Amino acid sequence: MTGWKLDEVYKTSAGSVAAGRIGSGPDLVLAHGWPWSSFSWHRVIPELATSFTVHWYDMPGYGKSEKRLDQKTSLDMQGAVFAEMMTQWGLSKPRVIAHDFGGATTLRAHLLHGCEFEKYLLMNVVAMRPWGSEFFDHVGRHVDAFQGLPPHIHKAIVGAYIKGALVNDIPPEDFDALVAPWLTEEGANSFYSQFAQADEKYTADIEPRFGELRCPVKIIWGEDDPWIPLDRGRALHQRIPKAEFATIPGAGHMPQLETPAAALQEFLSFL
Repeated sequence: MTGWKLDEVYKTSAGSVAAGRIGSGPDLVLAHGWPWSSFSWHRVIPELATSFTVHWYDMPGYGKSEKRLDQKTSLDMQGAVFAEMMTQWGLSKPRVIAHDFGGATTLRAHLLHGCEFEKYLLMNVVAMRPWGSEFFDHVGRHVDAFQGLPPHIHKAIVGAYIKGALVNDIPPEDFDALVAPWLTEEGANSFYSQFAQADEKYTADIEPRFGELRCPVKIIWGEDDPWIPLDRGRALHQRIPKAEFATIPGAGHMPQLETPAAALQEFLSFL
């Protein structure tokens, strides 16, 4: 089974987007978060593609999608772009798996832009305030001081930041592929731009509407997530009490890379 690839390009209101799809069966869309890309799904895509037509894309400003200095890539724009991609792919009611900022992105698409989902799985998502680590907040307040750093220092910052999400070792080639998009000049500019554009108002907009979700929902959480602790997942479940809830023991913020077999079991049991 062929795996993850980016061989499609689409124009969106936030710039061109790199995308891919494989498989056959019901449509399934994977929504990545920050500072990741669709590559973060590459270890689970082959198995998912045996049952579904799996779609993915790099959000504007991420991965291999367009990055530019004046680009708006905040969560309000990402929610709108997700809705645009559903139209461009011709999807009316796909299944959706969302991770990290992909949670707020797809929640906004569903609650504010009218996207309908057949089933909806939220994994270690940004969905409720407060969000962001101390480092995240610090960089957001001092973006100018970080932009223009020597490349080796910037690379060390990106690597340390990504390692901070993990509690398990992942293959070195996976780690390098997560870091790589941020190491070009345009990637470095985009990396710090994401901090500058982060604003909790984009989840405040939708938090009161979680009871309006129009599809079956499952929330899963890596139990040892150092970025968004398990109690945040439980708090989200309280806001969506009809949702299923499950945890993945021994996983950090990235179950799809840290414990892919366990993540797949949760995905497939629900989808």
